[in-house]
Amino acid sequence: MNFLGSTARCGVIKAGEMLSEAGIDDATFDAKQLVAFALGLSRLRPTDYRRILSEEQAKTLEDCIQRRIKREPLQYILGEWEFMGLPFRVRPGVLIPRPDTETLCEAAETLIRRNGYRTLLDICTGSGCIGIALANRCGIHATLADISSVCIETAGENAKLNSVGCTIVQSDLFDGITGSFDLITANPPYIASDIMQNLQEEVRFEPALALDGGEDGLSFYRRIHDTFRPHLNAGGALILEIDYDQGADVTKLFADCGKINMLRDLGGNERVVLVET
Repeated sequence: MNFLGSTARCGVIKAGEMLSEAGIDDATFDAKQLVAFALGLSRLRPTDYRRILSEEQAKTLEDCIQRRIKREPLQYILGEWEFMGLPFRVRPGVLIPRPDTETLCEAAETLIRRNGYRTLLDICTGSGCIGIALANRCGIHATLADISSVCIETAGENAKLNSVGCTIVQSDLFDGITGSFDLITANPPYIASDIMQNLQEEVRFEPALALDGGEDGLSFYRRIHDTFRPHLNAGGALILEIDYDQGADVTKLFADCGKINMLRDLGGNERVVLVET
């Protein structure tokens, strides 16, 4: 479909129809985001719907729609996504920030303010969204660590984007980490290996390195359990994101580490295990 000369309003309608026919959920929302992106805008305001798409903008929109029809995540197409009210750059090879993870950030923020924590280590940092959001909101110094060079580069860009000074380390969990911290956060890979091939098409665009948690999905939790203690200060806390059905297994695994709490996300699913030492 040719969008040249179309208004933004018509572009949204046409794009929404194409995405809907392709089976894309929330097709109208995605269409609005893609039209705004083609126009060089962060979002469409009421007055923007009268704008006419130029030849270049029409081509950009057509390309974006085809990418989305192939199930490439909207976030990768846009190149940026919001988390905790802040913008984060995302690209293939980097896990997309999700609202579920805000449950972890909110729990961490409460602890930081209550206990006066000053240092944070965020392992499996991905885009850096957890550590950067907490540094931005609480003033805590964040160290961001990930095994992936793509993630390390992206986290550095996001720290600059959000005017936050962070220490960034390429590390396989704690292997490259020196020193200890008041707070350790992690959203590790937690999907069981045999489930990976059955994931939603969009999710399969994301890096397996950030998703595959081994045979039972708990491999990284075991590694964290065995190695985190030298890096956590006395009176500190470890906060882990988990899958909806892992609460019992992860709380049992860390039962010997301190006071354990399991927190639920807005959907009522088990989402965060909090270990206070």
